Amino acid sequence: MKARRFKILLLADSRAFHTERIVSELRRQGCQVLTASLEKGSIHHFHLKSRGPIRKLHYAFSSLQVRRLIERFRPDVINAHYACGYGFVASQATRKGQVPIVLNLWGSDVLIVPHWSTLHRLKTVRGLAAACHVTGDSEYLVESARKLTPLNETSVIPWGVERRFLQESSCSSKVHKPLRIITPRTQAKIYNNDFILDTLEPMVREGKITLTFPAFGALAKEFRSKVRRLPASGVTLYEKMPRDEYMEMVRSHDVYLSASRSDSSPASLIEAMGLGLVPIAAEIDGVREWLDLSSGITFPQDDAESLTNAVAKLLRSYESFDQIRKDNFARVQEEAVFEDNVAELLGIMRKAAGKDR
Repeated sequence: MKARRFKILLLADSRAFHTERIVSELRRQGCQVLTASLEKGSIHHFHLKSRGPIRKLHYAFSSLQVRRLIERFRPDVINAHYACGYGFVASQATRKGQVPIVLNLWGSDVLIVPHWSTLHRLKTVRGLAAACHVTGDSEYLVESARKLTPLNETSVIPWGVERRFLQESSCSSKVHKPLRIITPRTQAKIYNNDFILDTLEPMVREGKITLTFPAFGALAKEFRSKVRRLPASGVTLYEKMPRDEYMEMVRSHDVYLSASRSDSSPASLIEAMGLGLVPIAAEIDGVREWLDLSSGITFPQDDAESLTNAVAKLLRSYESFDQIRKDNFARVQEEAVFEDNVAELLGIMRKAAGKDR
């Protein structure tokens, strides 16, 4: 008789690439996954209906639909992503002890959202408290959640890099002239891409560096208009692309750069370290667990002079970072292989469901 597959009801934003990745890998590892989402993403999912004109209440109203899904699908576990959103939905849709909830934090759901309003804080706390296990990609993120409310079990699991992209040859002493810098953070206020463009504009005009940014995000139109003032060969804006194509595009650069004002341990940073780029990032708590003087370059947030000096240092002595690049690659291989990270999460879900044997 064929063994019944482990059943996961996954509640998450169906538009998000992280959702697509984790669903695909859970299925590859033998699970039956039903994804439910209020958003209209391209991956196959059960679309939860948005009810009423007030967007912030859509999650609360969707809990009845999720309750019905639980009755029909009979999952072994609920994997909810984002505490204030789907963590809250899961808390409303289940009776205590009915189905275990494992919650994945995404960063802004505990670092930013709870400070928007009392309602947002209450929803976040409900989502956190209902979970039997909470995972985050850094100790900083998990501790930030714990400051909001007592948690049950917790784990730190990074959003790692797929094994097929990890090639030691990425750490060879190659450097382009001009130096190729990529900032793979979408055009949004929190990611501070305007600061990077304004600060490094002189180096772009002098032909010392090129910059690459996403062409999408809430502020994409405004950012594109700023880019037009620079030489066409100096700044590239890329559109969304398939995963393999994207990773090869990142690999073709020398430097990863982020000036984000808030972060946990960003997946884009870990990807860059696994692909052999030298990382530069603004000094914020969530980044420090992966980036310090032994693994790259940090600069004080919004400090234009420090950022300029960091890039100038690489222009003078990129090859001196060869050992750092090799060490970063080894750490990613050890701690942040995506397939292994998902297997760890799956082990947590099986244990929560009492099916770990």
